[in-house]
Amino acid sequence: MRTLIRNADCVLPDGTRRTDVLIQDQTILDVAASRATAADEIVNASGLTLMPGVIDDQVHFREPGYTHKEDLHTGSLACAKGGVTTFLEMPNTNPPTISRAALAEKLALAANKCVVNYGFYIGATSGNVDELRRVDRTPGIKIFIGSSTGDLLVDEQEALERIFAETTLPICAHCEDEATIRANMALLDGGREPADHSRIRDHRAAAIATERAVNLARRHQHRFHVLHVSTADELPIFSDHQRLITAEACPHHLLFNIEDYGRLGTLVQMNPSIKTAVDNAALWRGLLSGQIQVIATDHAPHTLEEKQQPYPRSPSGLPAVENSLALMLNAVHEGRCSLEQVVRWMCDAPARVWDIVDKGRIAAGYHADLVLVDLRKRHTIRNKDQVTRSGWSPWDGVTLTGKPIRTWVMGRTVYVNGKFATEVRGQEARFDHARGGYWATEGAS
Repeated sequence: MRTLIRNADCVLPDGTRRTDVLIQDQTILDVAASRATAADEIVNASGLTLMPGVIDDQVHFREPGYTHKEDLHTGSLACAKGGVTTFLEMPNTNPPTISRAALAEKLALAANKCVVNYGFYIGATSGNVDELRRVDRTPGIKIFIGSSTGDLLVDEQEALERIFAETTLPICAHCEDEATIRANMALLDGGREPADHSRIRDHRAAAIATERAVNLARRHQHRFHVLHVSTADELPIFSDHQRLITAEACPHHLLFNIEDYGRLGTLVQMNPSIKTAVDNAALWRGLLSGQIQVIATDHAPHTLEEKQQPYPRSPSGLPAVENSLALMLNAVHEGRCSLEQVVRWMCDAPARVWDIVDKGRIAAGYHADLVLVDLRKRHTIRNKDQVTRSGWSPWDGVTLTGKPIRTWVMGRTVYVNGKFATEVRGQEARFDHARGGYWATEGAS
């Protein structure tokens, strides 16, 4: 099957230019194809922009164990609609993904259910270092350093030292200091209103745990990725990355702050919590300066009924994978950043951080994971239109400019103009950790 995408403004590694892109089967064959090239399908992309498919390196699709909130199929449909062609999913399912056997089971589930490409982290516990040393077929190890996540909470220094010292896979972590959280909870008697969530999971909780993890990475010379940075306080901690440390921001920490509790209440209750407008601005500066390399969603769906419980019974987390690219395209429209920067943060950088083979760029030989976007398309996010099983968005009612309209996964159209090809199946992402991560491939094409 050959597909020729004509006249697109194509975001290539060396800049954006109007060109014709030829796909053959699962691969990009040519990024400057002749107009006379024979193809089974010719797509007229005049007035549209072609970019690499988004790689979301932090999602929670709730399967197994919590599939009333989301599952691998519904989560992958939300990805396809949002222009996300590859996701990396976190291990805090039930049972958790903390062994090679559990990882293999999840990969088998995904092969049968996912319309986009997939990968799964393995979770660290205080006692599974032997498993972490032997596992493959994964982007890396996830540690919950202070998260109140049952067996996945790793807070003891001795266990953390072993994980960083005795394993070789890249490590990422949820960084909030458990002792600080507990002390704040005691002071607030557990909290009574949604805004208390940001007082309990405050700036100090984030900064203390991030500093602890970064110190471990530096001492053990171990690649480390700081998930969902939420505060200005954390940025200086990893400013000297030593070619080891990368970081990411999430749309909710870029676009929401504590002033939004009055309007949205528990719908914007997240771990780490949303912070202040000063923190919003600092995270944007971190992205624009290159101090933060990745944008990911931390897509963590719950039903609307669950979220609307009174605080603190309400669970933390919100769905975002369906709208993350559109939100960032709107940021381009508003002049906050360029389209090339969005592609770097959401496509190229995550592929490099996690050593994903042949993804993240539009280049000959790369996988044909692509999204066609209309940068001028105005649209309003509505709960009723969401395909995530949770069925709601904290951005309900928000009008954006810029929208993904067609998504290809490994050369096959999986979403176009509101319709899904549900028979398409994505593929397991491949990881070549010998590449050495983001800093080892800096500037590589």
